[in-house]
Amino acid sequence: MAFSSLLAANLAVVGALMLSLWLLGLAKRDVSIVDVFWGLGFVLIAYVSCRLGAGYGGRKLVVTSLVTVWGVRLAVYLLWRNSRQPEDYRYRAMRNRFGASFWWVSLFVVFGLQGVLMWVVSLPLQIAQSSPVPAHLTGLDVLAVLLWGIGFGFEAVGDWQLARFKSDPANQGKVMNHGLWAYTRHPNYFGDAVVWWAYFVIALATPGAGWTAISPLLMTFFLMRVSGVALLERKLVKTRPEYADYTRQTNAFFPWFPRVTGRSSDR
Repeated sequence: MAFSSLLAANLAVVGALMLSLWLLGLAKRDVSIVDVFWGLGFVLIAYVSCRLGAGYGGRKLVVTSLVTVWGVRLAVYLLWRNSRQPEDYRYRAMRNRFGASFWWVSLFVVFGLQGVLMWVVSLPLQIAQSSPVPAHLTGLDVLAVLLWGIGFGFEAVGDWQLARFKSDPANQGKVMNHGLWAYTRHPNYFGDAVVWWAYFVIALATPGAGWTAISPLLMTFFLMRVSGVALLERKLVKTRPEYADYTRQTNAFFPWFPRVTGRSSDR
């Protein structure tokens, strides 16, 4: 299948997925379900691309395997974290703002927007599985797997450490500032960004894939400035004054040694 046809096929698949999730969200009166399916959407795109793409089989296997491990882990974690929780505060705010119009606004602003973003961000996954050359794995493929391992480690271990910290009642209202969280205030977001740069490096192993840098650039921008670090920290700074102490000792995104040593402080 030509790359343009693969792009169209994946766009149709993403559209069908988001439409189905929108209908399910309406029935549940909870559009937070879109977050759980974020990672799984990329898994679906990876499998469609693996099935229809004309790329080298070994590279397709690597891409699909990495995306599956990353996407399934993220989905399971979010499903566990969000279970028995109310609708995410961002969507509740939108629901209150738009009132009776929220049902159709959410189709475009929540599900439609995330679908388009998912399709654009997945470009390295699609092009890496479309080119039949080189018909062998290269040093870039190896480098990409190593980068993916670093990013996945930061993301998975960071989530696990925070979940374990929060599960202890003694830590209620405290800041997690040890483990990976002593070196970056958002190891999970940093790890996610590295994972997407790894997918881009895999794409670079095929000819003419440099333009897909739009994918990791977009993800890094969103994680740092829009839906990740910036959004969460605006909330924490307003609601937890002591969080400022943590920001003074620990880098926001890129890991580095803490500037001061201290115990967990109240959030």
